[in-house]
Formats: sequence, C-alpha cells, structure tokens
Amino acid sequence: MISEKINTAINGQINAEMYSSYLYLSMATWFAEKSLSGFATWMRAQAQEEMFHAMKMLDYVLERGGHVEYAAIDQPECNWSTPLEVMEETANHEAKVTGLINDLVDLALDERDHAANIFLQWFVAEQVEEEASVGEIVDRMKMIGDGSQGLFAMDMEMGKRVYTQPTDE
Repeated sequence: MISEKINTAINGQINAEMYSSYLYLSMATWFAEKSLSGFATWMRAQAQEEMFHAMKMLDYVLERGGHVEYAAIDQPECNWSTPLEVMEETANHEAKVTGLINDLVDLALDERDHAANIFLQWFVAEQVEEEASVGEIVDRMKMIGDGSQGLFAMDMEMGKRVYTQPTDE
C-alpha cells in the first residue's frame, strides 16, 4: 500500500508531467507556425513522451492501491523569439523536472518506500537521457548561429524523430 505522502507527491508529479506535455505541444505549435516542421515533429514526440510518463506514474499509484487526483494544468508559454530560445527553455524545463524527480526519490528514501524508490529509478535514468539529448541540440544550435541553412538542415534532422513507447516496463 502506498503512503499518503508518496501518493500526494506522485500526484503532483503526474500534474507536472502533464504540464510538460502541454508545454511541448505549445512549442510544437510555435515551430509549426514558423514553418519549422521538423522541430514541430520533435516537440510533438516529446509531448507524447511526457504524457507516457504521466500515465506510467498514474498506473503505479493505482497498482499500489493509491488514489489519483487531477489538478488544473497551468497555461504554458506560447511565444518565443527564436528557435534557440525554445530549445534553451526546453533544457531548463528538463533540469527542473530532474529536480522534481530527485525530490521524489529523496521522499521515497525518507519514507523507506523501497518499491517507490525502485520505480522512480526509471525516471532518474530517463532524465539523464532527456537532459543530454536537449543539451546536445542546444549546443548544436549555438554552433549554427543565425545561419538559416544550418537551421533548415537541423530542422530536417529533427523531423526524423518518431515517438516509440518504451516496451520494457
């Protein structure tokens, strides 16, 4: 049985993951409006991934006999100045999510909830991958600078991303 503290904290993280999905969908829309369909595709896949994270947590709470409560999802930003600004915000957001996941792990350890700790390790590893992936994109965009040729080449590459739901649950 899941403790009330862990249940409440994971409910908060479910909301945070849904917000992340909403934010990335907003970013996808911004890119689409700027005719950067590859970046839009990448962000849509990112939005799907974040919703998968929320569902994975939701299922875990239910499996442990907990209760899921939904909270309002904050309105995400919808205007940025440059593609680089969008990706830098993405990197900052992923760092924030990493902090939230780390807080959950700390709580699980404090509560001596070994099952929650084991469950959350998947998200710890996922955040390492998320931060590295977005960090590389930001670094490459900085190398490209303001050149439209480099941006369009990168847009084509970003459009190759296809979301595939993890199967090793």
